Amino acid sequence: MNLILLFQEDFISETRVRLQGRRLKHVLEVHRAVVGDELGVGMVNGLMGTGTVSCLDRSALEMDVRLERKPPVPLPVTLMLALPRPKVFRRVLRAATVMGVKRIFLVNAFRVEKSYWQSPFLEPDAIRQQLVLGLEQARDTVLPEVLLRPLFKPFVEDELPGLIAGTIALVAHPAAGDPAPRDVNSRVTLAVGPEGGFIPYELEALSAAGFKPVSFGERILNVETAVPALLSRLW
Repeated sequence: MNLILLFQEDFISETRVRLQGRRLKHVLEVHRAVVGDELGVGMVNGLMGTGTVSCLDRSALEMDVRLERKPPVPLPVTLMLALPRPKVFRRVLRAATVMGVKRIFLVNAFRVEKSYWQSPFLEPDAIRQQLVLGLEQARDTVLPEVLLRPLFKPFVEDELPGLIAGTIALVAHPAAGDPAPRDVNSRVTLAVGPEGGFIPYELEALSAAGFKPVSFGERILNVETAVPALLSRLW
């Protein structure tokens, strides 16, 4: 936890917070803080700053906080991700959050198992937990928006053309002839398929919507490797 993320319910006065649970345990066991120490804090979807420990024991932590700095600039990308296996999904979601992605569409595809859409990891609280962990790691405060689109065809045909307007739309595909670009100075919509990739029909639909297939070279990457690798290459 490089940043202690604060929520409105944590405030017991205008400038003082009281924390318990996971964040308290981390401060005690990892930071090993004592009264008077300063810790990095940030208000969810707001400013960052410091918190001075004013009271600390095994039951609660109280800090006086000063919030005065803006969070890091987000990546100018919308990530369209074919829903991975549930355990992989958690890791990919956290990695995308750490890297500064602020809008993520989870979509269906032929190679996405139907059971994935019933996973408890897709519950709002479970998604939020991974986003919070990613923000704490990255020292960021702005929660990404995660949107579920379990019907591929209506999403691609009806919604996607408007979403990619004004962006460079790229779909990662190992058989693509063109390599993924580097150092892009524009907003990007990046589509990443499931393990095994999008099937030809899906690639054709994405191309018709305005996407350009690109590859990352000869190596075949799994989803949790491909997402951070592509994001790093683009910026």
